[in-house]
Amino acid sequence: MPVAAKICGLTDASAVATAVEHGARFTGFIFFPPSPRNVTPSTAAELAQPIPADVTKVGVFVDPDDARLADTLAAVPLDLLQLHGDETPARLQAIKARFGLPVMKVIKVGTADDLAPAAGYMEVADRLMFDTRPPPDADRPGGNAESFDWSILSGQSWPKPWFLAGGITADNVATAVATTGAQLVDISSGVEHSPGRKDPAKIKAFLDITGRL
Repeated sequence: MPVAAKICGLTDASAVATAVEHGARFTGFIFFPPSPRNVTPSTAAELAQPIPADVTKVGVFVDPDDARLADTLAAVPLDLLQLHGDETPARLQAIKARFGLPVMKVIKVGTADDLAPAAGYMEVADRLMFDTRPPPDADRPGGNAESFDWSILSGQSWPKPWFLAGGITADNVATAVATTGAQLVDISSGVEHSPGRKDPAKIKAFLDITGRL
């Protein structure tokens, strides 16, 4: 089975079209102003409009309050909420109960000890994502083009579907998948020509590779 890819941080129609045309199974829109990939709900709604129903539309949030989620969902028909901050299992449960959408919790990894918190989310998260723990001086929790030691995930298994993220590119995705066993991968900066600006040629090249893994 090919590895399923999520192209995240989409900000323009050309990138969305390329991602869909070449087989992305997930598209990601970031609603976090400090990110160079931040989009407004109205922009995301325009970008999401042509995405077919069988491609999952993911909204990425960092410790959002209910008002931000409600305002975004009023405009954008998201299928999955990705929570990239310090949200607790109880907060995930509350978000699911209020908004009726599946949620994905990001686990930030620097060492093997960072995997332990994942167990606390198994009862409430529909999916997990293992991303690189950002450096101390980072102004955002992801999208920093850094990978962690993938061998930390070697031999691990979880009862929920999970993504691998952080510093993935067309050049290293095969190694990343072989090392971790990931069947879902997330890429953002690795298919850009500058922060927040996707390169359609890089998107195509990446999806061509994941489609063969």
